Amino acid sequence: MSYRKEQILALAGVDTSQLSKEDLAALFNEYLENSMHGLCFSAYEEGQKPGDQLREEQIDRRMEIISPHTKWVRSFSCTDGNELVAKSAKKYGLKTLVGAWLGNDPEINQREIEGLIKIAKEGFVDIAAVGNEVMYRKDLTEDELLNFIYQVKETIPEIQVGYVDAYYEFSIKPRITEACDVILANCYPYWEGCHIDYSLLYMKNMYQQAVNAANGKKVIISETGWPSQGTNLHGAYPSAENFMKYFINTQKWSQEDDIEIFYFSSFDEAWKVGAEGDVGAYWGIWDKDEQLKF
Repeated sequence: MSYRKEQILALAGVDTSQLSKEDLAALFNEYLENSMHGLCFSAYEEGQKPGDQLREEQIDRRMEIISPHTKWVRSFSCTDGNELVAKSAKKYGLKTLVGAWLGNDPEINQREIEGLIKIAKEGFVDIAAVGNEVMYRKDLTEDELLNFIYQVKETIPEIQVGYVDAYYEFSIKPRITEACDVILANCYPYWEGCHIDYSLLYMKNMYQQAVNAANGKKVIISETGWPSQGTNLHGAYPSAENFMKYFINTQKWSQEDDIEIFYFSSFDEAWKVGAEGDVGAYWGIWDKDEQLKF
């Protein structure tokens, strides 16, 4: 027998069953103050959406809010003012994972790639991400995506280049895995209907699947998070309590096992409702008015 009282459900994360909402918020803030590895940057204010022009002032204002709480920032695009995110991050002493957003519009794709290369050559990019969930959305063929990845790698050989997608894509698309210097895996137990009680173990399994596919390359969790309100997905229920529990367990695992994680997301963004349903607007640590939620 190997029974130890302190090991009961030890692999499932922090036991929060006896904590009040106030105690949970205090623990949440304790982990927030300890500084995350990385944070996904939410640039759009209320009434804005992708395609709108972002202002330097709004990016700097939000960067100032998040900079004490993270070491890295991830951006998603290199056009329409999004290219300013990496420059702002550097002003606040942060490292950058900078993405080029690729879709089904060849003209926009070319602008994105040119923008990524430009700011990389200017010294604002630590890791370059060529595309985000392109295979998941089926916006490009595998060969089209690979051409973009190799174009960027050849142009900025001194910078690590990867591609962001759901963790399982790197198992079923080995040519993409081979092309990447680093594997950037999105791991969302919520989107697979996982109950909060098993979400940490579920995320660890997602991560391990990406590690198994990576053939020794570094794996970074490029997105993970939990919505604070909205409609449930099977056993996954959005709530303030579940949001805080998931954040606490994610940060504890990241710190204890040195797992590089970019948490999604920094601020609530209303525009995401269209793509993701009502939960889309509530993934932020800060609300749409830039106030800490808990």
